[in-house]
Amino acid sequence: MNSSSKSKNHTDCAEVQVPKEVFMVIAVASLSENFLVIVAVIKNKNLHSPMYCFICNLAAFNTISGFSKALENIMLLFTDAGRLNSRGTFELNIDDIMDSLLCMCLLGSIFSILAIAVDRYITIFHALRYHTLMTMRRVVVILSTIWVMCGICGVLMIGFFQEATVKIFFVVLSFTALLLILLLYVHMFLLARHHANRIASMPSATARHRRSAMRGALTLTILIGVFVACWAPFTLHLLIILICPENPYCECYRSLFQLHVVLLVSHAVIDPAIYAFRSAELRSTFKKMFMCLGSRICKESF
Repeated sequence: MNSSSKSKNHTDCAEVQVPKEVFMVIAVASLSENFLVIVAVIKNKNLHSPMYCFICNLAAFNTISGFSKALENIMLLFTDAGRLNSRGTFELNIDDIMDSLLCMCLLGSIFSILAIAVDRYITIFHALRYHTLMTMRRVVVILSTIWVMCGICGVLMIGFFQEATVKIFFVVLSFTALLLILLLYVHMFLLARHHANRIASMPSATARHRRSAMRGALTLTILIGVFVACWAPFTLHLLIILICPENPYCECYRSLFQLHVVLLVSHAVIDPAIYAFRSAELRSTFKKMFMCLGSRICKESF
């Protein structure tokens, strides 16, 4: 209530409201799609590689994000129906948990994409040493580090959100990771163009491997573009909270918060579609899963 009146005193921009049903549809779609990705990677032994482990990890964060958003919308519907008290201790604790999970998933998505970017880089430019550099043991260590770090950051972000230091740390960490991803891919494609003229003189098998790796890099470039488009408005919103919390122009941008959240949760819906479109192996796995629908033939197909 206080924040609303405060906004009205500083800006004429009305807060944009998005129907709860929109969030519910996006959350359910995200939960379903990403769960399918996780199941596909687990069932198909051909997908048990470092790259798909990182993709599965990203899908896991998206699944948790979708579940949290769906649960939040269910609670809002019960609150509107008078079944829950929005100021109750239990409700507030659940809300804090869901917000912590969403913050964890934000950082988890960023660092999962960063891990995939590093994997693509090694695949393209250190192909002969790939299996030495990217062992499954190192993959487990990387994934464990991501989960522990993002879990701690999610709790700190919600528990101490009013502290300016925590906000600055969260925003700086997000921007730094995004910048590292972009710099890595700029460097990757500059080197790829430098080596493009040498591909024709390579043995056919090596050339095919290099083209396959470049296709994977293109997939991740699409993922990064979608990620930035979906998450940048929300991250900018956090930055504005720090820089100009009471400026009327900043308040106008902050009035679009619910639209920023729509973009944010939509990212988890778009990712699986990109995987299915770009990965022939994953497409094939999805087809087998849908065709057999849990029959005995399905067990023999993977």
